[in-house]
Amino acid sequence: MDLQDWKDKLGAAFDLPVSDGNTTDETATQTPNALEQQGKDMIDIVLEKKGRGGKQATIVTGLHIDDETLKELASELKRHCGVGGSARGGEILIQGDARSKVLALLKGKGFKARII
Repeated sequence: MDLQDWKDKLGAAFDLPVSDGNTTDETATQTPNALEQQGKDMIDIVLEKKGRGGKQATIVTGLHIDDETLKELASELKRHCGVGGSARGGEILIQGDARSKVLALLKGKGFKARII
């Protein structure tokens, strides 16, 4: 039984284009994910208060990933913490004191991280 047979039959049933079996692997053309780009380098999580009008901000530094991946990781951190923030210059800024939440998420994703 050909592995492609069921895909062809399913495509025909739902009027989807039938592939020729010569599909390319999309993961080979994509950029590596954040964990692969970071490698074994340590990520530092710092709480800053100065220069922000008395407000606190959690800063994630030591990231060695490209800008697109940085923005995706920042978006995930902001959603996880339920706050705003930004990502630029190899750093992620999360509004408020969210050090423990950021550390938990990063460690859960497999990163080496610490709170300073």
